[in-house]
Amino acid sequence: MAEPAVPDSSWRAPGRVNLIGEHTDYNNGFVLPFAIGSSVRAAGTRRADRRLEVRSRQEPGRGAAFVLDDLAPGAVPGWAAYPAGVAWALERAGHRLPGASLAIDSDLPSGAGLASSAALECAVAGCLADLAGAELPRRELARLARRAENDFVGVPCGIMDQYAAMLCRAGHALLLDCRSEETADVPLDLEGAGLRLVVIDTGARHDLAGGEYAARREECERAAAMLGVTSLREVSDVAALKSLAGPEHGVVARRARHVVTETARVISAVELLREGRLAELGPLLTASHRSLRDDFEVSWAQADLAVATAISAGALGARMTGGGFGGCVLALVPAVSTAAVDEAVRRAFAQASYGEPAFMDAVPANGADRL
Repeated sequence: MAEPAVPDSSWRAPGRVNLIGEHTDYNNGFVLPFAIGSSVRAAGTRRADRRLEVRSRQEPGRGAAFVLDDLAPGAVPGWAAYPAGVAWALERAGHRLPGASLAIDSDLPSGAGLASSAALECAVAGCLADLAGAELPRRELARLARRAENDFVGVPCGIMDQYAAMLCRAGHALLLDCRSEETADVPLDLEGAGLRLVVIDTGARHDLAGGEYAARREECERAAAMLGVTSLREVSDVAALKSLAGPEHGVVARRARHVVTETARVISAVELLREGRLAELGPLLTASHRSLRDDFEVSWAQADLAVATAISAGALGARMTGGGFGGCVLALVPAVSTAAVDEAVRRAFAQASYGEPAFMDAVPANGADRL
């Protein structure tokens, strides 16, 4: 699909890897993502009418067009709901849009847990804001992109993915307090430490618009209500979860335990990064995966195999990354052991009759930019 020869606006927004802090964002906790080099690009031209036309190189023959005045939650199916939702959110915030034709391109795999939907939303948000002549701060663009996903598409995600797409800096992870939305850059000098963060795409795809993700959020909200707090962010010690003991509360107790311990792991990871002790992140990553597998129950068979195999082959630690139920694993690997880890995971997947995994170096990159 050819994009406009001379677009009126063009934006690129990256995917992200979450180093640690999974499912703590919508619990008002801390997360520690970083942007990666793979991204989504949106190029747009103004139209004389009030129609929004969207096309994607990755979805040939599945373009769509809408009247901006007719956009409403639930009215747009499939991938086009994301750019349509961004247009809807901008208009609801008081930014009247011109009609627009958008061309989308991406080298970011969809459904891999690398925040491709947020990258799409943020690239489109920047592009449409330009076409409307609205100079919006990056944080506002991120909030509008999240509103599109929450209220238009119907995925009850937190703000992490959109903030990562908009605010990350090369060579750093982004410490985000999801309650206050305060951020801080945390150095992540992998090369200097002789390490690599390897993303293992297990080939299993997820769909967070399905019910399991929403169910986990509801279970966390139920646990908070039973504990008499607004959110699980307010619980800092697993001992406070003793009131959830008993078989009748088993599920919500496990969900709460993951959130409380994961928040503590984020704080520990930040301390290690600031002190340059990157190799010591390994056990935190592995503990995070165990918690996501056993307490939060969002892992999947290929992820568990990739984690165990990578560690056996020399990785210092590994965990699933993303919302779960499919996607990628993140492994912290000494640079000299990368080939051995890759080969061991390939061999293990072949023996288990899984599809061929894919591998990518996760190098902390800059957030979105206007092209």
